[in-house]
Amino acid sequence: MSRENGSAGPLLEVQEVRKYFPVKEGLLQRTVRHVKAVDGVDLTIEEGETLGLVGESGCGKTTLGRMIVRVFPPTSGSILFREGDQQHDLTQLYGAELKAVRRHMQMIFQDPFSSLNPRMTALETIGEPLLIHGLAKGRDLEDRVAEMMEAVGLKVEHLRRYPHSFSGGQRQRLGIARALILHPSLVVCDEPVSALDVSVQAQVINLLQDLQRDMQLTYLFVAHDLSVVRHISDRVAVMYVGKVVEVAATGTMMGRPLHPYTEALLSAVPRPDPHKESQRILMEGEIPDPSQPPPGCIFHTRCRYREEICTEDEPELIEHEPGHYARCHFAQSLTLQGVDAPIEEAATP
Repeated sequence: MSRENGSAGPLLEVQEVRKYFPVKEGLLQRTVRHVKAVDGVDLTIEEGETLGLVGESGCGKTTLGRMIVRVFPPTSGSILFREGDQQHDLTQLYGAELKAVRRHMQMIFQDPFSSLNPRMTALETIGEPLLIHGLAKGRDLEDRVAEMMEAVGLKVEHLRRYPHSFSGGQRQRLGIARALILHPSLVVCDEPVSALDVSVQAQVINLLQDLQRDMQLTYLFVAHDLSVVRHISDRVAVMYVGKVVEVAATGTMMGRPLHPYTEALLSAVPRPDPHKESQRILMEGEIPDPSQPPPGCIFHTRCRYREEICTEDEPELIEHEPGHYARCHFAQSLTLQGVDAPIEEAATP
């Protein structure tokens, strides 16, 4: 869903980004190796679209999201963010320069309770970004917070309530309101519905879609539930042990994946036909240690299609079809199973 604004490039471009965490041992706490949480990721997000980022727990998707908003500084690589006619490399910004750009990118966290300060009211929580950036105070701040509370489905009379008096879904709406009060262009959604009941999940997903339309937002939607990602995303990127292994439009990936790991993830998506037998693919073997990854393809230790080349040569992320990238030696020759039910491609206005 890219906007027709004549923009010259993507809103966000991640180039060869890595994040290595040191592992220290011994009395002197010397670094003996590094955990490669994110290992050479390339991604682009167009203005106005939703890119779903999926993978198992520990694959590095949350770390990548936090590097984009500079919660974590990357070990190497570039994160290019476009603000109007200017493009900023977020890895090179610090202090006041970083603070100024951060107005335009915000994050919605996974846990709607621990991400909120229990000593701050809804007014203080949502209004804090306005105070930090010097955009409003006093009555003007209260009016803008009240307007945002209404936009996310909260009652204005609850302005002075504390987080403990809200339900889980309401607390997540508080977190959404806090992220959107500055009217950012990019929002990183870090599993924003995984801690909520299924019925509340649907409400929050629909709210995010409505807000995206009304406020012209761009989302990086981090999740492990492919059913949710399938509903909200225009494109999907799949991560495995710090690397992106496949990127494609949502309908394309759901219907005809090119990577065996994506096929295994899709086999876990519930089928709408209760009479059709599920063909769940159970991956054997252990997930590789990100501090000591195996040679060759990172997925070969669990892949049922592996050949000798997979254990020796690491495949590159290659565009095999227009807009469809995969990191697999046999992406063109394998016939992999997608989700049976058809899904429409996201419409481009």
